[in-house]
Amino acid sequence: MQNPYQQPSHPGGLYRPPPFAPPQEPDGGRRRISRGRLTAGICAATALAVAAAATGVALGVRENRARASAVAAASAADPTKPLVAGWKTVINPTHGTAFDVPPGWEVLEPQVFSGYEDNKDREKVLIGHTAPAFYKSQWCSIDANGDGQVTDVRLGNVGTKGAGGAKNPADIAVKEAPTWVYAAYTQPDKSVVTSDKPVAYTTKSGVKGSYVKARSSGAPRPNRCAGDGQAVVFGFKNSRGDLVSWDFYGRTGVPGAVDDALIMRILSTVRLAGDPKDPGPGP
Repeated sequence: MQNPYQQPSHPGGLYRPPPFAPPQEPDGGRRRISRGRLTAGICAATALAVAAAATGVALGVRENRARASAVAAASAADPTKPLVAGWKTVINPTHGTAFDVPPGWEVLEPQVFSGYEDNKDREKVLIGHTAPAFYKSQWCSIDANGDGQVTDVRLGNVGTKGAGGAKNPADIAVKEAPTWVYAAYTQPDKSVVTSDKPVAYTTKSGVKGSYVKARSSGAPRPNRCAGDGQAVVFGFKNSRGDLVSWDFYGRTGVPGAVDDALIMRILSTVRLAGDPKDPGPGP
């Protein structure tokens, strides 16, 4: 039986597999127009064209802003609707949170737990979250121990969790970001993990909090799937005032790795999704 915490493959039954008219030709010179009048006419026409172009740009900007506002308003009214057209929404009813992922990601059921145990103490879970979404869940598969148990290594993973005991959103991010990198990629070596300082951040829907980026350099490579990774953790409060976190972690330095721009775009879609269910503080 596969370990449910160490890079699990899809649990049976819990995977949700989840559109100008051309200008007229001149009259062939039948009308004689003075050079001065012709020059003045060209200048006037050019000015009109520039003014029209500027007006068109202004209208386009206003239309784009209006469209973005309409999408945000629709998502606020119904958090199950994605903020990004064509993306999938991930709901965690336990914590009352939602976010979106690109269409190629796999959205699992809210009750699915994804996390890591301590390699030295299999009874100790280092960190984990629920309602995850995976990117390339079978990016690399290996029988690391030669016991016939195949482990599927994901290229990226994102989810949300409770943060009982944390002091504030920044405290969550500071503690959890390096823990994800250590648990997923560098055990038993913590020395190769580094973190940035917390950054205040507000998502598209107005959720305020702080995020921290952490990464490894020189992680142990006991097998062909192992290597360096990174994590981004965003701490915030849900509608009940509970401290929670949005967590991304993924491999780095390999073809197809999730880049920073996409991570931040996913983070920007984090929003509240109704009243959280009990219990609040857990994963």
